[in-house]
Amino acid sequence: MEQVAVGIRELKARLSHYLAQVKAGATIIVTERGRAIARIMPEGEPWAIRLRELMAEGILDWSGHRLRPMMPVARTKGQTMVSELLLENRE
Repeated sequence: MEQVAVGIRELKARLSHYLAQVKAGATIIVTERGRAIARIMPEGEPWAIRLRELMAEGILDWSGHRLRPMMPVARTKGQTMVSELLLENRE
């Protein structure tokens, strides 16, 4: 899948051109001052295809198995919430 980076001004000036590229399967990365702020992708791309692409790019590593529920890292005794304890500790 082709990825094209384009600034906001260029995107506004040539929107039809870039949307035609998206229709053809490209992904447009919208940048502001050289920093990526948005992504325009073809609609209806199956998630499984995108998942395989991310794995091929090395962005994602997944065994294909469901994640097991994790046990909470912190528990409190009684009705006090962890967030309340943190706020008390900050004072």
